[in-house]
This record gives sequence, structure tokens and C-alpha cells, in this order.
Amino acid sequence: MKSQIKSKKRFLNEFRNEVFGDKIFDICVWILILLAVCVTLYPFLYVISISISSGTAVSKGEVFLWPIGFELDTYKIVMKNKQLWTSYGNTFIYTVFGTFMNVVFTCIAAYPLSRKQFFLRKKLNFFIAFTMYFSGGLIPGYMVVTGLGLYNSRLAMIIPFLLSTYNVMICRSAMEAIPEDLFENASLEGANDFQILVKIAIPLIKPTLAVLTLYYAVARYNDFFNAMLYLGKTELQPLQMYLRKTLILASTDILKSAGATGAAAAAQSTLKIRYVCIVIATLPILAICPFLQKYLVKGTMLGAVKE
Repeated sequence: MKSQIKSKKRFLNEFRNEVFGDKIFDICVWILILLAVCVTLYPFLYVISISISSGTAVSKGEVFLWPIGFELDTYKIVMKNKQLWTSYGNTFIYTVFGTFMNVVFTCIAAYPLSRKQFFLRKKLNFFIAFTMYFSGGLIPGYMVVTGLGLYNSRLAMIIPFLLSTYNVMICRSAMEAIPEDLFENASLEGANDFQILVKIAIPLIKPTLAVLTLYYAVARYNDFFNAMLYLGKTELQPLQMYLRKTLILASTDILKSAGATGAAAAAQSTLKIRYVCIVIATLPILAICPFLQKYLVKGTMLGAVKE
């Protein structure tokens, strides 16, 4: 009896120690999560607070987290700038049309690479993977774009960047996970490769395509370096180039173009104008991401757990 009692006590003590250790671990995890949330959320709150605070409070450096005062005059001044809306329209064209072309060509490239009977499958996989680590570089790329006559044209922001080899590999892996029987049955029914791709492969990898669409769209939306290289005309430049000019070069030009002079211009902080432009440029992505969140989770977890 005594030995049984001792074993029970020992079991209870071990159980309590494990529970206590799990609680400490959970507390540490939650602390780290809260720290990560604060570190990532603070810049957003700070930028928004600066953009809607009064110009006097911003100039004196009184805004640290929450807005002080409430003014939207700077938003009105920035939105009167015609170049902002021209840049927005260019970004919309480059993002929507460019992302669509990216997804189409990624599927076209990934499908044959996922088919085991394709005789060039291994060789092409090697060459595609090779380009992920070694590229021609900036100067050869510039020479190709200018040699094709794409400089200062909208196609310079679309055609040279139709594919991402990394995304092709992701799409290829998703298509490889589709049961081979589906492809064989479709072939027996008389379907060609294009019909199999459109009616079978693409519908079955929608979560992955949603993730790739988000990756491509964000990359297209944030692209300013290629526009800086290939677009010399201001009327063709995207929103990120406008934002770069505002942040780095001269945000006071916005005040002049909006007709804000004298006391009205003096009341506006240059820093505040910059942060207003950041908020305006960030809003579209923040508005779209929640609608793709469920697909993002499914796509990123695809293949992580096998049933």
C-alpha cells in the first residue's frame, strides 16, 4: 500500500510540474506574440496618427502614438495633386494586367514541368532552378529591354517580368500533388493538354494560385526600381515612384501644385505630407489582403500535412 501511495504522489507531482511548465511556456509564447504585434503595429499607428494630427503638433514633435488634434487638410492638399491620380492609374494597370499575365504564364510554365512523361522535364527544371541563383544582372537586362524598344513604354513594366522561377516551382509542386488518375481519365476522354490545364489542374490548385496572385500583386504594386530604370516619362510612372519623389526629393512641390501658399502652406508639415502619401499608397493593399486571407492560409499550408 505504501509503495502504491508513493507512486501516486510521484505521478501527481510530475503531472503538476508538467502542467506548471506548460503554463510557463504558454505565457512566454504569448509575451513574444504581444511583443511582435506591438513592434509591427506601432509603425502603422504612428504613420496614421501623424497623417491626421494637427500640423502644429506634428511640427513640434508631440505625436508619439495617438493623434493630437484632428485635421484632414493635408489629405485634401495631397489629393488635389494630379500626378497622384495619374500614378494611381498607372499602378492599377501594371498591377492588374501584370498580375494576370504573371499567373497565366506561371500556370503555362508549371504544367509541363509537373508532367512526368514530358521528356524535357528534368533539364528544364534544372535550368529554371539555375536562374534562381544566377542571373544575367542589371546591365544585360537593361540592354535587352532597350534593345527590344520597350524603354518608356508600359510594356517595359510587364513583359520582362512575366515569370518568377520561385513561383513556378510552387505552382509545379501543387500540380504534381494532383492524382495522376485524373489526368489519365481526361486524356482517355479525348481532352488535350490545354483542356486538362484549364478544366482540371487550375481549379484544383485555386488556393495556391490565390497565394501566387497575392505575391505577384504585392510585388507589382511595390515595384519602383524597374520603373526608375525603364520609365523616364512622368506620365507613365507608377505610384511608388510618386511616393519615392515625395519622400526623398521634395514634398513641398505638392503644396505648390495644389495651390497652397502663404499661411496655408506654412501650417502644413513636410513630414505630415510624406506620411499622408504613405497612408494613401498603402490603403489598396490593406483593403485587398483580408479577402485573400483564407486562401493565403490554405496555400501556405498546402502539402505541410499529408492525410
